[in-house]
Amino acid sequence: MSAKEKQGFGLYFLIAFGLAWLCQVGGCMALLQQKNAVLYQLALIATMFCPLLAVLLVQKVFLRQPVGIGWKVQGKRRFWLAAWFGPAVFTLLGAVLYFAVFPSRLDFSGSWLVAAYGGEMDAQTLRSYLLQNGLFAVILAPAINMFPALGEEVGWRGYMMPRLKERFGLLNGRLLGGVVWGVWHWPLMLLVGYEYGTNYLGAPVLGLVVWCVVCFALNTLLDLLYEKTESIWVPAIAHGAFNAIVALPQVLIAPADAYYNVLGPMPIGLISVLPMLAVAVGLTLHQMKQEQ
Repeated sequence: MSAKEKQGFGLYFLIAFGLAWLCQVGGCMALLQQKNAVLYQLALIATMFCPLLAVLLVQKVFLRQPVGIGWKVQGKRRFWLAAWFGPAVFTLLGAVLYFAVFPSRLDFSGSWLVAAYGGEMDAQTLRSYLLQNGLFAVILAPAINMFPALGEEVGWRGYMMPRLKERFGLLNGRLLGGVVWGVWHWPLMLLVGYEYGTNYLGAPVLGLVVWCVVCFALNTLLDLLYEKTESIWVPAIAHGAFNAIVALPQVLIAPADAYYNVLGPMPIGLISVLPMLAVAVGLTLHQMKQEQ
C-alpha cells in the first residue's frame, strides 16, 4: 500500500468505528432511558451499514479509487450452498456438543417460551416452534438477512481482510480481523448485554473475550468464502444465515440457565463455538501449508 492508502486504511477504521459506536450508544440510550425498542433496532440496522459507508468515503472521496469489491454473482455452487446451510450445521453441532457436556440443561418443557411469550406451553408447542422457526431460518431468512449483512461484509471481508492479510499474513490477519470485528460490537455488549445478557458467568469480561473468539472463527469462514468466490454476496448470505439461526438453541434451556449463555448452547458460546472454531483453524492451517 502507498502512504496515502495506509492513511485511508486508518481513516476507514476511524469512520467505521466512530459512526457505528455513535449509533450503538444512541440506540442503547433510547432503549435504556425511553424503552424505545424500535429506535434501538433501527440503530442496530444503521450500525451494520457503517463499514460500507466507511469504504465508500475512503475509496471514492479520500482516495478517488474504485471500491474494489466483488459485486458479481459468481463462484462455484458448493460455496453458495455452504454459505446458505453451513451456519445451521454449525449451530446444530454446537448445541449437540453443549448439551453433551451439560445434559441436565436440556429442557423440553417449553419453559423458555413461557418466560418469553407467556401462555400454556408444552413439548408439542416447543417442537412446532423449533420446526417452524428452524425452517424459516434455514430456507428463507438468509436471503432476507443478507441485505443488512452486506453493509458489514463490504467493510470487513471486502475491504479490511485483504489488507490485513497482505500486511500480517493469513493467520495473523484473520486473528486480528476477528478481534477488530469483535471489539466493534463491545458498546452493545457492555450497555445492554448484546448476545449474552448482563448477568452471566464471568460478566462482562468473559463475554467480551468469548465474542472475539467467535468473531475470529466466523470471520475466517466468511473470509474464506469471499476468497473462493470473489463475490461479496456469498459471505453476506452466510452472515445473514448465521444471524437467523444463531439464537434458536436457546429455547432448549430453562430461563434460569441463561446465566451460562456465555458457554452455549448458541454457537456464540465458549463450548458451542468449538466446532466452528476447529474448522476455521483447520482450514487456515491447510491454506498456509498449501501456500508453502
